[in-house]
Amino acid sequence: MKVIATKQAPAAIGPYSQAIEANGFVYLSGQLPIDPATGQFPEGGIKEQTRQSLLNAQAILKEAGLSLSHVVKTTVLLSDIANFGPMNEVYAEMFGAPFPARSAFAVRDLPKGALVEIECVAVK
Repeated sequence: MKVIATKQAPAAIGPYSQAIEANGFVYLSGQLPIDPATGQFPEGGIKEQTRQSLLNAQAILKEAGLSLSHVVKTTVLLSDIANFGPMNEVYAEMFGAPFPARSAFAVRDLPKGALVEIECVAVK
């Protein structure tokens, strides 16, 4: 097992790692839409937050020598299922075909009042 960490993505806000590499896979913790430069959410709404969450994931993957094209599975947590469409637009821009397998669902609340949190599993 190897810990993956970068200052190009927000530090963990609890007792967990940004990512763990094990047996040829990289497991990313859920990425909140925190801009690592400011420590804040980007201005705007679900589209901007989705983009920032995926940019954070991209930075962690880069630290592991990978890119979003190596992602095989994502889980998208939304604070409101009504945001599914706009989230999906940005998601489709950030990932290329073949798209990763995905689960997406609404949850009651997300940390820090985020609109979205995205976790990924990538393969080397």
